[in-house]
Amino acid sequence: MELSSKKKLHALSLAEKIQVLELLDESKMSQSEVARRFQVSQPQISRICKNKEKLLADWCSGTANRERKRKRESKYSSIDEALLCWYHIARAKAWDVTGPMLLHKAKELADIMGQDFVPSIGWLVRWKRRNNVGFGARHVLTPPFPEDVFGYAEVPLLYRAVPGTVGTGDQVQVLLCANTRGTEKRRVLVTGLQAAPRCFFGVSSEALPASYHPDLGIPWSEWLAQFDRDMGRQGRQVALLLAAQVAGKLAGLSGLCHVRLLPLSTASTTRSLPNSVVRAFKAHYRHRLLGKLTAVQSEKAGTSLAEAGAGLTGRDTLHMVAAAWAKVPPQSIVSSFIREGLAPCKMPLSLDKASELPPVPCGLSLEEFSRFVDLEGEEPIPGVCKEEVDTKDEGAGEDSFEPLPTKADALRALGTLRRWFECHGTSPQLFEKFYACEEEVERLCCL
Repeated sequence: MELSSKKKLHALSLAEKIQVLELLDESKMSQSEVARRFQVSQPQISRICKNKEKLLADWCSGTANRERKRKRESKYSSIDEALLCWYHIARAKAWDVTGPMLLHKAKELADIMGQDFVPSIGWLVRWKRRNNVGFGARHVLTPPFPEDVFGYAEVPLLYRAVPGTVGTGDQVQVLLCANTRGTEKRRVLVTGLQAAPRCFFGVSSEALPASYHPDLGIPWSEWLAQFDRDMGRQGRQVALLLAAQVAGKLAGLSGLCHVRLLPLSTASTTRSLPNSVVRAFKAHYRHRLLGKLTAVQSEKAGTSLAEAGAGLTGRDTLHMVAAAWAKVPPQSIVSSFIREGLAPCKMPLSLDKASELPPVPCGLSLEEFSRFVDLEGEEPIPGVCKEEVDTKDEGAGEDSFEPLPTKADALRALGTLRRWFECHGTSPQLFEKFYACEEEVERLCCL
């Protein structure tokens, strides 16, 4: 009897693996039936199903070679990914990217990441093949660059400061992150609130408009892991631009599948999130802060702005920070990225920076408000948020908490607010917003 020859392994390409997933999702075919159709084993189909999320992310990225049979991971995968992100930025700027330029940039990225790596011509050829970078014809599947490249900024904020004070006092650290198109602004993170726990008693962290962390430093591992999970749920591959001085600190982080860390050049002084975006955020925060403190001051005769600011809680700060970030318009973000050379410009750029900032508050000159906005200076100031003082009941003690509002309290507050609007000639547009708020409160009361 003639011995049967060993069955030859049939490896599927990325495109065929996507067809497998589509068949399993859209039909009632079993894994065994799909395996027979593609002339592979059932365990191979099972492995494809287990790697579904990664395969879909590669397919949607537009950069993977869809005809590849096997994906051999590079020994220097972090350099591989960072160079690919830089390449797409360079092509978006219409640079003439050459082989020697790619080799030089790969070595520069390796040095920034602290890796002992010297790229060779062979490595570059394999890198191009892995990432579907065209040879000669320059036909490149470029992803939607502005939507998928993000910048960030760590912003020290003297959150209780008033005009005329020096750059000292209670400080928090704010992490801002947005894509270069300005269409996506990540949820703000505020750190340095470990000495102010009472204001968060009974409050759902999910219901707050911003995240907070007790320590003053940024919890990079947690923040990046959440960012990666969010992008994974959307089936996206994005890049996060890193300032050169921060790249070394984050180079050791691992486990990111959907967020690529892209260090800027060591010779560059450009921030990951442009300075003008940070300044616009701080200007909106200061404007909102003054409005809030002036209202408190008008309610209590003889109260100074500093005394009104002393009653500001960490919870108040989260709301004002979120409101200020929401006020920064997308058009000012994209124009700022263009001015810094971090995004392509396909139309004439308006340089009217004044439109990015809120109006100067009453009682302050433009110069005074500008100094107030820039109070923190360039470097973070030591110190963290102190415990808030309960101005309503100073003898209540450190263990006292503000009573949680009931449903009846919420409904009475709505009635009081509506009556106050009626007595002060509120516009119909504001009433429309109030009605939406009223409906939501009534819905929650029925739960």
